[in-house]
Amino acid sequence: MTSYRDRPDAIQALVQDDRVHRDVYLSDELFSLEQERFFANAWLYVGHASEVPAAGDYRTLELAGRPVMMVRQADGGIGVFYNRCAHKGSQLVSDEYGNAGRFFRCPYHAWTYKLDGAPLGMPLREGYEGTRLAECESGRGLVALAAVRVYRDFVFARIAPRGKGFEDYFGEVLGALDNMVDRSPEGRLSVAGGVIRNVIHCNWKMYLENINDTVHPMSAHESATQAAKALWEGHAPDEPKPMAMEQILPFGAGYDFFDRMGGRVFANGHSVLGIHFSIHSNYAQLADYEAAMRSAHGEARATEILQRSPQNSVFFPSLSVKGSPQAIRVIRPLAADRTLIEAWSFRAAGAPDLLLQRSMNYNRLVFSPMSVVAHDDVHLFESMQRGLRAEGNDWVSLHRGHVAGEQAPDAPTTQTTNGTNELLMRNQFRAWAKHMAPAAEAPR
Repeated sequence: MTSYRDRPDAIQALVQDDRVHRDVYLSDELFSLEQERFFANAWLYVGHASEVPAAGDYRTLELAGRPVMMVRQADGGIGVFYNRCAHKGSQLVSDEYGNAGRFFRCPYHAWTYKLDGAPLGMPLREGYEGTRLAECESGRGLVALAAVRVYRDFVFARIAPRGKGFEDYFGEVLGALDNMVDRSPEGRLSVAGGVIRNVIHCNWKMYLENINDTVHPMSAHESATQAAKALWEGHAPDEPKPMAMEQILPFGAGYDFFDRMGGRVFANGHSVLGIHFSIHSNYAQLADYEAAMRSAHGEARATEILQRSPQNSVFFPSLSVKGSPQAIRVIRPLAADRTLIEAWSFRAAGAPDLLLQRSMNYNRLVFSPMSVVAHDDVHLFESMQRGLRAEGNDWVSLHRGHVAGEQAPDAPTTQTTNGTNELLMRNQFRAWAKHMAPAAEAPR
């Protein structure tokens, strides 16, 4: 088996113009290098500000294999710190959510820290007089992640001390978050309805590719859409549909529908699928809600917000956003063959409860591992992870729609294409290869 740590040329050779080597999904060594080189340099989604509403509130999670905590500070700001005491390394808090009060207290030796991470106190302080503690990292308090940005209450962080700035990294794809938040007449969202979590035994890239794969629904989800069509057969085309029907029937819309919806790719692996329309474009209209939107944003802006319903907007590598139905998926890689997927719903302030119901219903219908849709995908992801170990073909095809020169150094960083083009997947892998260079060669 190839060793990649000291072979940047071997890593770059894994991603060709129109195909990728199976090792990008299978190699444990590559996954370890991803944690060091790729995830550390990317801006990763941490959580939403509404999860920590009061001073002292925290949420714990793992970010690129590192234990971290998102904390609401005394001044109302949000900090993201490594969840470890500066003394012996014990995790300060172990619950997923909680409130630390006015300070954090280590359960091991009772060292304490302010909510902004500054050291506060310790037992037997006199025992440290005359020592080098004040000059040591252990005396400086909690370590904050190198860069943290709160964008419209969505919290992102970068682990590496140097790297692309937030706006430079995400660029135009940030408009997808603007659209999602602006669907609230008050311009404010909050997490609601709990979270659906699913650990899938596959590589994280498979899941992100599938988010941009518009060809699989007709075959992978054929049984679900055929069942829905059979149940709805005989109803008038313009008859109001139950919410589940409204959400599931478009999955069987056909290749031409998905091709015409269009897609756009951006630098650093980001993309928007469904730039013209999507499976979310024809949800039932709500007159009172639309009136509230016009009052809040004006006629032109309200129309622009409500007519924009992309299928998926990918904030590579950790977040996928659906403005309508106001839901996100968070991708948390755990191992080369294990990925945690979180599906979150949002309440839009000033909007009718039906919007939240639509979001929660969609997540249950499509992303729950027990749903009529997700179990198809999970089976296929895990089947691919096993199947790629077969001999005789080391490559995974990404040829569909490939055009020579699309990856040239002078090619535009933003490109528009048809909805079934695998350009959106190729774009992810090119970003991956670029950032998998050794730290000394990584872009700054």
